[in-house]
Amino acid sequence: MASPTRRAVNRYADSHRSLQSVTDDFVALVTAMLDEAGINYLSVDGRTKSVSSFAGKVHRRAAAGRPYADPLTEITDQVGVRVITYVASDVAAVAELLADQLTVLDDRDLGLETADEGRFGYASRHLLVSRDTGDDVVYQPTRSASVQLRTVLQHAWAEFEHDIRYKGTVPEQLVADLDRRFTLAAGLIELADKEFSAIRDRVQVDLGTQPTDPDDEDDPRIGAPELTAFLAGRYSTAGWSRTDRYTWISGVLLELGITSLDELSGILQGIDSSEVTARMGYRYPPGAVRRLDDDLLHHFGQRYVELTGNAHRRDSLTARLARLQG
Repeated sequence: MASPTRRAVNRYADSHRSLQSVTDDFVALVTAMLDEAGINYLSVDGRTKSVSSFAGKVHRRAAAGRPYADPLTEITDQVGVRVITYVASDVAAVAELLADQLTVLDDRDLGLETADEGRFGYASRHLLVSRDTGDDVVYQPTRSASVQLRTVLQHAWAEFEHDIRYKGTVPEQLVADLDRRFTLAAGLIELADKEFSAIRDRVQVDLGTQPTDPDDEDDPRIGAPELTAFLAGRYSTAGWSRTDRYTWISGVLLELGITSLDELSGILQGIDSSEVTARMGYRYPPGAVRRLDDDLLHHFGQRYVELTGNAHRRDSLTARLARLQG
């Protein structure tokens, strides 16, 4: 008869293909959430925990005399999603967005934990989220995902450190020196992350005051650089959105017949953007493109909902319009 450990591994192996589909669904869901919220990010990817990794984790706990009672529900990183951002403030924005849209079962800021211990080292925020709602939501492999949030610099440190340490090739006499060097690198990366944030904040403040020239006079759309600069001025407290989102909403503006910043400025002139945002009741900081999206929805109402460029999100826009009008 197979041992409980072997049975758990076999059951996980049987479910692995379906979990891969769950992973793909979560990656698509998180990507859509970020794009809709207008939050800037570098990448979103996912991985399904391999059978060998699952088995190794089960066997290590058993060998240590602390076996899992039910590995299939206690090992909660079976479905993993990773979001890489450019600056630390966007890590916080993504975490707030996920808390607003999903149920958070656990939230650990490992960088903060390390800092509280007076050390430099691994920095990453880990959320365990579920698509289920309610007061008694519990982890279910097919409804939950472990989401890892990092800046691009934190990601580089973590990947390199993992690659060096876990290949078993570090001679014992080098361990202390490598520990010191990794700690030094972690401190420098924390400083670089702060500088990146300062650079972005400085550029964003000045960007809104700079004149811009159209990229292509034959393209009737407002150029993405022009629109980026304009929105940085109008929504000075909003974070940047991904470059492709500026291009996308430029196409929506074209469908509305808006082909210049002067026309757009005239439409937005009478809109109290702060009041619009307050009515939406966000629990996360919406990006610049989302702020414009809300203002356009407020101004054009049902016409905006019915635009061809908004066909894929008509239901969500209808719900948002009801919130604005309520």
